[in-house]
Amino acid sequence: MKSGTVMDLVVGATGILGGAICRLLREKGRPVRALVRETSDPAKLAALVEAGVETVVGDLKDPASLRNACRDVGAVLSTASSTLSRADGDSIDSVDLQGQTALVAAARDAGVGHLVYVSFPPDPAGFPLQDAKRAVEDRIRSSGLPWTILHPTHFREVWLGPALGFDPAQGRARVFGEGLGPIRWVAVADVAAAAVATLDNPQALGRTFELGGPESLSLAEVIDRMEALSGTRLERDVVPLENLHAMLSGEDSLLRSFAALMLACARHGCAIDSTEAERVLGFRPSPLSDHLRGLV
Repeated sequence: MKSGTVMDLVVGATGILGGAICRLLREKGRPVRALVRETSDPAKLAALVEAGVETVVGDLKDPASLRNACRDVGAVLSTASSTLSRADGDSIDSVDLQGQTALVAAARDAGVGHLVYVSFPPDPAGFPLQDAKRAVEDRIRSSGLPWTILHPTHFREVWLGPALGFDPAQGRARVFGEGLGPIRWVAVADVAAAAVATLDNPQALGRTFELGGPESLSLAEVIDRMEALSGTRLERDVVPLENLHAMLSGEDSLLRSFAALMLACARHGCAIDSTEAERVLGFRPSPLSDHLRGLV
């Protein structure tokens, strides 16, 4: 990109959501800069460069690098978290709280025209990741920056995938408790489209949008559907409620946070309303069956 070109900065660009946002922005012909780390996966970096994304080395734990990354930027879209990808020194406090707070300050000081922050819907349990997300949201709202906050529910690709034990190809499915919490499982691509739709959209400013799939289904119901699609019964790998409560009361902030999110799957779910996202952002979530068929 030529010097002085105003572009979009994606923070978390090597993650599944950040990468999808970068690709979609480039498809729309928008100049994109990605904040990457020296330790980033070379294959993911190569994919960004091939898509026409400018990369800049930096780290949420390094405020000076954030100020450099925000130079000549019109919008910042932040999806970064320490939960799925960690380097030395990463933690919920250093990345999800202090790092995101430093990014807000850097964007404000650079005169960025729009900050889009990906968080998640409020959960009745208190846990470190949620505390960090809410603190950053409060900081964004009081920053003076034009902002949009997105609250997607549980990502299908993460929670209904092999990494968390949902593995129909191996004939197994992990269940948290009895898996009775209704959740509107959302696709990464749909959230990426919503994030891009906030840009240059005056109606999106100063708003928080909840994003979920088209229907609420418990994990137990999702497994039933998977079995109907595949024609085979899945062996349930049950994580007892007492194990989740033990994790929730432990010392590790990441394990406590995952335990709380798993308890949502087990009991109370994640009730959200995407009506405003549909109206303002044109949000049209894809059917869950699209994801499940890909696992057969």
